[in-house]
Amino acid sequence: QELRPKSLDIKQEELGDMVEKEMASTSAAIEDAVRRIEEMMSRARNESSGIKLEVNERILNSCTDLMKAIRLLVMTSTNLQKEIVESGRGAATTQEFYAKNSRWTEGLISASKAVGWGATQLVESADRVVLHTGKYEELIVCSHEIAASTAQLVAASKVKAEKSSRNLGKLQECSRNVNEMAANVVASTRTGQEQIEEKDTMDFSGMSLIKLKKEEMETQVKVLELEKRLEGERVRLGELRKQHYALAGAYDAAEDGEARPAPAPRRGILKKPALAQKP
Repeated sequence: QELRPKSLDIKQEELGDMVEKEMASTSAAIEDAVRRIEEMMSRARNESSGIKLEVNERILNSCTDLMKAIRLLVMTSTNLQKEIVESGRGAATTQEFYAKNSRWTEGLISASKAVGWGATQLVESADRVVLHTGKYEELIVCSHEIAASTAQLVAASKVKAEKSSRNLGKLQECSRNVNEMAANVVASTRTGQEQIEEKDTMDFSGMSLIKLKKEEMETQVKVLELEKRLEGERVRLGELRKQHYALAGAYDAAEDGEARPAPAPRRGILKKPALAQKP
């Protein structure tokens, strides 16, 4: 709800000020994220050692690289927006240009909010992972969200840019770099998760036959419970996406004054995964 454009509540003459405000806010959020990651790195070196320290350092280094890539992308996007406004406003003021192109302006505001929010969420997830109070999967999802919001910002900036613009070329290059750094975060997170799980693997060598049989039955119960829960979460995800598409369609209709069909949800969301073979 916070990321949706507030065009119905904001006067058009205020849109230009909002663009500058949101871009500045995004830059500040990224700077704060870089600072917090550095603090986490220092704390991890003091409070952990061995494999855990190695995993934490690898994850935090990849997060730092991602934040630097996002910071460069936001700076380049800001330069491109200034170029677009200067070349397209003619005799109009900057505020008048933003008001005249309100839909484009709203797209920039929404995309900027999404990038800043994604950076903040990534840092929060990384902090919990380092403190062993969070899930590695949260970090992976945040990385995917940042890649998606980056694509949104590039798309919004590209709409009115000249194809021959050097700033547009730089922005697209920055976007590819962000995607690469986000993939590195995912890879380092998955590798670290595997290392930690292997280290914490339970040793069954000292168990009796009865104890082993009991553990085996309890594990089978957990597998069945998790499979049922997974099926329920897939259904929930599908319903959430349906509602998302419906709201997006309603918003487009309100903006254009005419109804637009909401995009159909992707097929296969609710497909039940194949169950693992039971002994």
